Amino acid sequence: MAGMTSSARPFLNRRLAEFGTTIFAEMSALAMSTGSINLGQGFPDTDGPEEIREAAVRALRDGRGNQYPPGPGVPELRTAIASHQKRHYGLSYDPDTEVLVTAGATEAIAASLLALLEPGDEVIALEPYYDSYAASIAMAGGTRVPVTLRPDEGDDGDGHRRFRLDLDELRDAVTGRTRLLLINTPHNPTGTVLTRAELTEIARIAVERDLLVVTDEVYEHLVFDDAEHVPLASLPGMRERTVTIGSAGKTFSFTGWKVGWVTAPPALVGAVRSAKQFLTYVASGPFQYAVAEALALPDAYFEDFRADMLRKRNVLAAGLAEAGFKVFRSAGTYFITTDIRPLGESDGFAFCRALPERAGVVAIPNAVFYDHREQGAPFVRFAFCKRDEVLHEAAGRLLRLTS
Repeated sequence: MAGMTSSARPFLNRRLAEFGTTIFAEMSALAMSTGSINLGQGFPDTDGPEEIREAAVRALRDGRGNQYPPGPGVPELRTAIASHQKRHYGLSYDPDTEVLVTAGATEAIAASLLALLEPGDEVIALEPYYDSYAASIAMAGGTRVPVTLRPDEGDDGDGHRRFRLDLDELRDAVTGRTRLLLINTPHNPTGTVLTRAELTEIARIAVERDLLVVTDEVYEHLVFDDAEHVPLASLPGMRERTVTIGSAGKTFSFTGWKVGWVTAPPALVGAVRSAKQFLTYVASGPFQYAVAEALALPDAYFEDFRADMLRKRNVLAAGLAEAGFKVFRSAGTYFITTDIRPLGESDGFAFCRALPERAGVVAIPNAVFYDHREQGAPFVRFAFCKRDEVLHEAAGRLLRLTS
């Protein structure tokens, strides 16, 4: 064909050859084409606080952030991030040397892994894991080593089924080539919140084996029931070896603003910044000023936000159970993982691709988050960060599966 290269070499870098279009794009397109309710991609269908949206408008009108902001982020936001970590967790960070603003948590993850990994380094991640983890490890030339969270067969006596981390398996996965642990809690997609005891053991392993830790804590303010969010950096020996990632999108329901951040000691922040500056360089200028105000909202905001999402979780969990799914009621995030085998199904991909026609609802097959695809085959994820009427309508539609 005219204009095409004659080289037989594929255009796509071989490190990314296994990654095609994301499942989120595929399923969101399917939702659009079928008019289905999209409970697949994790974004709210309402905006966050009006006063924070107005803060962004104010910044635009005042000319703050309309040109390139400082590389590390605007001082107001870096100070607000440091204050947030101190206020909620007692963690002290210097806003000038230990805080870096990023284009969302996705860039923070990519920049951290590109900065801290050499080709051949092993990265232990909790499987199932958010799809950008695998791609970022691959781009850095690292080798991912999954440690699988496995579902309880029963429940804890409170009717809640959960996914569990096998700490012995985690310890056994560490080799002489292991560079870092990539931890996500609250955990997407399972909704698991690692306990203080589990995190203490993870910290012990990291210290004993002298490992770096990158911890994705973007759902830190979405923990339910008796769950507690414990930042890994707050545990003994961890502050100096941990890169903590946060995000405004999940806490304030402005996912399109793409404001994330890293907190870590100066040497780690400096390394991540070296990689980050060649990705977006800077981003989200006016929104950074608005997020600075958001982080200073009173405790009542965070409490009400959590209570609202807990109610939504309960609405969808009840609807899914009534429709015949086995439900793993999430202790955190805004996702619910379900088992489709009680419906006579076992292939999550086939189930999710057929679900829009069968019930007018879109979900995500968890198998896309696994290296061991067979481990995730029967599990499907639904997002409950939607308006109540949307969740009730979706629950009603899903009853078609039992008719």
